[in-house]
Amino acid sequence: MTDMITADLVDLELDLSAETKEAAARSLAERMVALGRVSDLEGFLADVAAREAQMPTGLDGGIGIPHCRSAHVTEPTLAFGRSARGIDFGAPDGPADLIFLIAAPAGADDAHLTILSSLARQLMDAEFTAALRAASDPASAAALIRGDEAVTSPEASAEGRSPQGPSLEAPDPVEPDPVEAASEGAAPVEAASAFRIVAVTSCPTGIAHTYMAAEALENAAREAGVELAVETQGSAGFTRLDPAVVAAADAVVFAHDVPVRDKERFAGKPTVDVGVKVGINRPAELLAEAREKAARGEVTADARTPSPVDEAGESGDGYGTKLRTWLMSGVSYMVPFVAAGGLLIALGFAIGGWKIDKAPSVAEHFIWTDHTSWAALLFQIGGLAFAFLVPVLAGYIAYGMADRPGLVPGFVGGSVAVTIDAGFLGGLAAGLIAGAVVLAVQRVRVPAVLRGIMPVVVIPLISSAVVGFLMFLVVGKPIASLQSALTDWLEGLSGANAIILGVILGLMMCFDLGGPLNKVAYAFAVGGLAHPTDGSLKVMAAVMAAGMVPPLAMALATTVRGRLFTRTERENGKAAWFLGASFITEGAIPFAAADPLRVIPASMAGGAVTGALSMAFGCTLRAPHGGVFVVPLIGQPLLYLVAIAAGVCVSTAVVVVLKGARKTTTPSGDGTDARADAEAAGVAEAVDTKRVPTTA
Repeated sequence: MTDMITADLVDLELDLSAETKEAAARSLAERMVALGRVSDLEGFLADVAAREAQMPTGLDGGIGIPHCRSAHVTEPTLAFGRSARGIDFGAPDGPADLIFLIAAPAGADDAHLTILSSLARQLMDAEFTAALRAASDPASAAALIRGDEAVTSPEASAEGRSPQGPSLEAPDPVEPDPVEAASEGAAPVEAASAFRIVAVTSCPTGIAHTYMAAEALENAAREAGVELAVETQGSAGFTRLDPAVVAAADAVVFAHDVPVRDKERFAGKPTVDVGVKVGINRPAELLAEAREKAARGEVTADARTPSPVDEAGESGDGYGTKLRTWLMSGVSYMVPFVAAGGLLIALGFAIGGWKIDKAPSVAEHFIWTDHTSWAALLFQIGGLAFAFLVPVLAGYIAYGMADRPGLVPGFVGGSVAVTIDAGFLGGLAAGLIAGAVVLAVQRVRVPAVLRGIMPVVVIPLISSAVVGFLMFLVVGKPIASLQSALTDWLEGLSGANAIILGVILGLMMCFDLGGPLNKVAYAFAVGGLAHPTDGSLKVMAAVMAAGMVPPLAMALATTVRGRLFTRTERENGKAAWFLGASFITEGAIPFAAADPLRVIPASMAGGAVTGALSMAFGCTLRAPHGGVFVVPLIGQPLLYLVAIAAGVCVSTAVVVVLKGARKTTTPSGDGTDARADAEAAGVAEAVDTKRVPTTA
């Protein structure tokens, strides 16, 4: 903090030179320019104004805190001004007499941002602000802000407390001691009896309001006797709340002006959702509202399933788990490009014929009334979308490993893989290499003067150069050779070899119903579409056909033998028809979750049959998605449907046999269990109360 504010950056008579918030910001910014902390005054003030336009920075208690991150700031800087008559910064309770201008570089490092956030917390301390109002000279005010001088107040002296400077670290919450409470005549305090709340605070720049809201909520929680844990999602990064703390919470408070990251963690709990300034100005009301919602039993709906990046490997995960998560991250972000690009390409072929790939660029030659031109347009848009497959795969594998710093080298490595024809395998390698390089660079200690430019200059520069070197000259060529050999192998597949590959792919698609093995088989097939051959098109057809089998089979089973399934499963079966027809393998997950030992083997049996038949029939597919809706684009479409139907029938037969073979004898003769099973199965007539079929 020592170098962030000096006496030269303090103006205790700001109202002599400024009457408006714009003039106040200019006056304080000019001091920064004079010290070389800001390189372009007008550019910096434009960034301050843009931040102010997002949300006024005035706070209750006479505080104005204009701030921004700007490329015109050379190092993190804080200027302080005091105005006797006050300056309007948009606070509900009137003008501000304490004005803090915070200037952070566009690439400010975590250490500086943490210091700034700690200062923001101090602004919620009445003793701290009172001391600033009483400061007699700029040097004393700067020392108070830095923490070099002790903060004293009449209240502190009267109570005999030792004066102390404002801590730049948030204090740990103090838990009441049950033994001490009992010794004073009070009843022991049970930790579990306290109402528990978790909160998340965030603001657009993540420097000031994020941490001020957290401090205000913590102070209000202590006064209300509430256990509170706050997650501050600021520019200095954030540490996720312990899942056990979230699970034990009775309610949730969101005080934010930007989307809450990983919001699905808090689903199913009473939730108060407000802007960050409400968290600063009315924290006690928010806590009271959270308690009222909990008392009424109001809860939020379950959120979506978190993406692989959202649930990126925890520190305790093994390397294999982390590797799977990183790869799933890349594949999950790649799939939308696959679907959009692949389907557009397929539509282009369907409308314009198989020679549409030879059409000239539509930017130079397009006839509005010619269907061939429209086909070429679809094909070329799809081709551009498809060209992102490998770079996106590599970029988001690196993102899963190293967060945002991994994106640039990951995309660069993926583009190199495309350039040298290393294909899908090259993208996998490039993503892993990029993530590893960034993690290595981040561990290197650098001088303080370089920390501000690390995220935006140093890390992208070094990591991109290293990844490019490795991909072009070291690992890229061997991977390209392996990719070429794989392509030749697929092209030469025929007879028994093709059928065996179809069986393997079918088993993989149906083993975990959309999980890692399913995604590996799918990614393998999609990777072949980047350089389509007859063999790779057969693989794509087999993969999609096998992936359609599990939900269709469960839908058919609930139709032909409904009494083997619960009422909920039969309802899920209705939706599974459409999900299966659309190639959404996850439609079978509800059935597998309820009875994995029967549903998964049955699904794998049908998937293996379908994969083998699709390869044996020589079916091909250029579209990477679409299910039955792209059947006109499939080679040998009738035989393709036969392969799917055969697999569905096999899976249905197996699951019906396995479920029907499991009988449960009711121990008592009162028929209670039998009637429950009968109701679940939808059977209206009387049944034998001693033996009825049930589902696991």
